[in-house]
Amino acid sequence: MISAIILINAEQGRVPEVAQALIDLKGITEAYSVAGPYDLVAIARVRQHEELEELVAGRVQKIPGIESTNTLIAFRAYSQRDLEAMWDIGNEEAVL
Repeated sequence: MISAIILINAEQGRVPEVAQALIDLKGITEAYSVAGPYDLVAIARVRQHEELEELVAGRVQKIPGIESTNTLIAFRAYSQRDLEAMWDIGNEEAVL
């Protein structure tokens, strides 16, 4: 599974409708409105790189109200369990 984080700038006042359009797309699993230099962050999960290209360039970037995107491809996903285990290194009670 390939995961990607898509950072999105939307036209002023259009964040809710852009977020709804994002989560309606197959391959987008979550969308968050955020503070900072971006308006939205979308999480994409696909099986192949070609699907990611089609999703981002072919569908996400064509949503009305999106001004720009910046896509980050994840190398590895860390779950809460993984992160807790990482901080418990050397702790005999830690269960991996």
